[in-house]
Amino acid sequence: MSDQVTPAASGVRPYAVAGAPLLCDARDHGLTGDGTSNDQPALAALVDRLGDAYAADGRARVIYCPPGVYAIRDAGTVWRSGVSLMGAGPGATRFLLSNDANRAQPVPLAFYTAREHGASPDRPLAYCTFADFEIDGSGVASAEYDPLAKGLGLQYVNGGLFRNLFIHHTAATGLGCDFLQDTLVQAVRVLECGRMDNGLEMGGAGIGIGVGGWGPVERLTVANCVAVGNATNGIFLEMQNSDRPPPRGIRIVGCHAEGNRFGISDWGVDGLIVTGCTMVGNLEAGFQVSAKGTTGIPGKGGLLTDCLIDGNLRDGVSIGNTAGPYTVRGNRISGNGRYGYHHQDLGESDQPAAEEIVIESNDIWGNSLDGIRFDRPLRDAVIINNRIRNNGRQCAPAATGGGESVRYTENHLIDQRANWPADGHRGKVLRVGSRYAVVAANDATSLTLAPNRPGIDTSWSADTPPPKTPYELPAAPAGRGGITINAASDSVTIRGNLIRDTSSGTQLSGIWITERGSCLNCRVVENDLDGNRTAIRADTPAVGGHWAGNHGDQ
Repeated sequence: MSDQVTPAASGVRPYAVAGAPLLCDARDHGLTGDGTSNDQPALAALVDRLGDAYAADGRARVIYCPPGVYAIRDAGTVWRSGVSLMGAGPGATRFLLSNDANRAQPVPLAFYTAREHGASPDRPLAYCTFADFEIDGSGVASAEYDPLAKGLGLQYVNGGLFRNLFIHHTAATGLGCDFLQDTLVQAVRVLECGRMDNGLEMGGAGIGIGVGGWGPVERLTVANCVAVGNATNGIFLEMQNSDRPPPRGIRIVGCHAEGNRFGISDWGVDGLIVTGCTMVGNLEAGFQVSAKGTTGIPGKGGLLTDCLIDGNLRDGVSIGNTAGPYTVRGNRISGNGRYGYHHQDLGESDQPAAEEIVIESNDIWGNSLDGIRFDRPLRDAVIINNRIRNNGRQCAPAATGGGESVRYTENHLIDQRANWPADGHRGKVLRVGSRYAVVAANDATSLTLAPNRPGIDTSWSADTPPPKTPYELPAAPAGRGGITINAASDSVTIRGNLIRDTSSGTQLSGIWITERGSCLNCRVVENDLDGNRTAIRADTPAVGGHWAGNHGDQ
């Protein structure tokens, strides 16, 4: 009888390499979890040992870290295929990152990159799970912002799982991983990450995922994650390789993004699906499509469906620099500080017209300016079956004040002599001398101010003004429409929309074509425009097309 052992599966031995257990208790391998000893050297040694074992026998290993505080100082750990890291849950198992003795080192908990370690589709991280622990990045600092100062910074992951993680106060992105194939990011909470990012640097997000490393399809799902108070994006996808096709196959499902600069952003995916998400209280936009990424490639062909997009400081949905198509369907887009839906140029005014934009069956109401606004040329767009009502809430005239009735807090202005319409100043810039702040909401005598940037307490650009200091608020814009066309529009269909102002008297026009806008061969039919001060206002007359059956347009 032969002594040869036949592997149980291709490349996998039926028995593990001697001395390399499949499940390791970190306390048995040099990690203390006492919050005082530096556990990074022991963790790195254990990862290398288990990674070597996986390479030898094909059997994935798990490092289990019991409850405790594991100090990771002055160096990150280069991760290996076949090694998973699991804890007893956020709050119980904590990794505390710091670099007091080496400020030049960014110190992620785990990293593996193309530039430093040769990561590639041929050398991916395979069979790695990171689950049930917390990463505290508050101890990492440097003289200058370093985009590698992440919680987790991995590239080319195949078959990965990131689950039940709490990552907070990292200097750069919390979970900043690129090129994730057959990977699930689930129930990850990211809080106030990117604290050293001024909002203009690379990264600085809660969850930031680079795409474009595996070819035309990357199978990735981000599900049930929470991103709050992160410096740039709560969750974003960014195309990394300009010479490759934007990938398909990526979904963001059931996530919550609040108090970030942008809630959820598509910076270069083909056919991104965002569904069932909540995007509230973000300082720029709830959802954004743009070419702001490193390669300048915008998202296209995406679907934004069944989301709540409410109370963002500027736009609810901001679409810019995409050639299209893009579909926005079945969302509630309400109470935003500027526009509900805004199609705009983002620094690239020579871009061609966007084609095949679909805005369908959304509930768009209570936004400060226009419900839907087009500031960029469109062709073959479809706006159908939306309810667009009671927008234009930023209707209060210019206001000034000062003296005995006026006082300030970090987040409020109170003027007991004022009598402002509810939310009539929302979205305006309040100026107090050289200081400024942005109004998030107001009642008759007080302004609630938005944070000056994510993750900080004060709303002011400088120190809080002393009592009695004079203030000024600008006037409201003269025109506010349900649908405003402020760019060239060719063969656009606007059909079956309910565009009303039933109670507020602030949505001045149902449909408004501005002096800069135009409509060529457009089909505007069967819209209910009753209740607006002007049903259709055409500062530039429409040319051709078909306009008929619009109720309220006598």
